[in-house]
Amino acid sequence: MQTGLEDQLGLYQKRIPIFTRSVKGRFRRFKTSVLVLAYAIYFLLPWLPWSRLDAPAQAVLFDLPGRRFLIFGLTVYPQDVIWLALLLFIAAILLFFVTGLVGRAFCGYFCFQTLWTDFFIWIEHAIQGERPARVRLYRQPWNREKVLKIGGTHALWLLASFWTGLTFVAYFAYAPQLVAAFFTGQAAAAAYITVSILTLSTYAAAGLMREQICTYVCPYGRFQSVMYEPETLAVHYDAKRGEAVHGRAAARAGQRTLAERHDKGLGDCVDCGLCVQVCPAGIDIRDGLQYKCISCGLCIDACNTIMDSFSFPRGLIRYDSEKNLAAATPAPPRVQWKRLKTIGYGAALILMSAYLVYSIGTRGSFDRTVNQIRQPLYVVLSNGDIRNRYQIRITNKAAQEQTYQISVRGIPVDALDLGNFREITVKPGHSGLVQASVRLSPAQAAQTQGFEMIITPRGKAGEARSEAVRFDSPGKRP
Repeated sequence: MQTGLEDQLGLYQKRIPIFTRSVKGRFRRFKTSVLVLAYAIYFLLPWLPWSRLDAPAQAVLFDLPGRRFLIFGLTVYPQDVIWLALLLFIAAILLFFVTGLVGRAFCGYFCFQTLWTDFFIWIEHAIQGERPARVRLYRQPWNREKVLKIGGTHALWLLASFWTGLTFVAYFAYAPQLVAAFFTGQAAAAAYITVSILTLSTYAAAGLMREQICTYVCPYGRFQSVMYEPETLAVHYDAKRGEAVHGRAAARAGQRTLAERHDKGLGDCVDCGLCVQVCPAGIDIRDGLQYKCISCGLCIDACNTIMDSFSFPRGLIRYDSEKNLAAATPAPPRVQWKRLKTIGYGAALILMSAYLVYSIGTRGSFDRTVNQIRQPLYVVLSNGDIRNRYQIRITNKAAQEQTYQISVRGIPVDALDLGNFREITVKPGHSGLVQASVRLSPAQAAQTQGFEMIITPRGKAGEARSEAVRFDSPGKRP
């Protein structure tokens, strides 16, 4: 019996195709606006010119050979990894903060999977027609019409997936040159491999799997419940209003108006099923809050359209909180942010964002470190002088080659020995090492606990930076 049951259920659930119906409304308009903005940024940004002296004129360029990220006027080097850590922290906190307030709004409007799936559904609708036509096409046997429409849909999906992958690669090279080299067979092998992988993965995720990515692959849908609170706004069906005493029922003769329905104990829901037909996840929101729901709000638009057609009040399906819905008389839905967890997320978000902006705004054109060579701590020369040695590392973060001059303060100028030079030239994004030694007489050494090593970019005295270093000699405690 056990084996037969396992054979019947199977290891994986077979995917049932979802054919969504188009809908109009404020949430649909907002989703479309976000999609257009996101696509404009993603697909056009590599082609936006930005004049530079030492790199291609591209606004955003991830220059891996040069070990730098060029983002408009900002150059980011591996030494700035703290910025990446801050960005990841801010993104995580922002996700928690938004989820605590309005549920899975990120999934419904801003997630890459949602954006690309939305576009692929639009292509499907443009070629195959509205939902009834697509359902009919799916059920009919293969013929010329089905081959042309299904084939055309998948061809455009593959084209959109290919351009998605090619655009991604364009961020890592000068876009016009890369595209020309790609189509003439002269691009690097890594470009063809990356574009192929992204083309296939985008086609599979947005065209073939769609809601299965959100349901089975993405972990966010599974752990989002730990961030929900009774005050969190999410897409809800007002069951008390929609079901009333005797449940929902179609709007037949004698039960078309609110007065007629209320007299018979019927709810406001006319059981049209439109909320299910527009849902990209294929769920019925009337069954209650579900982890598959991505809070896109399309069911709200669909329900409001039906409510308007019957002159019923809007909001049978709406963004609301469980706490408000459970009240005897629900109040108008509103964002409730005055909670300890939400305030904590908001404070962390503000502080980390402010620190990131401050760190970027106050970053100098170079980094420097001065380390004392401690093996040995000092050397006593034959004439009694004391010598300490230091290693100076200078990292050039400017966009052009820079020459740095090294000097000291707090000890005699001639005590510093840099060999045959007192300056070093460093290329953009690179580091230079200088070995320095400081030599003091016994009397000077006894009076010197430390001094400052000063590094100055040539011609930019205002950007000079100093490092306090220690000077060791016999009789001093380490």
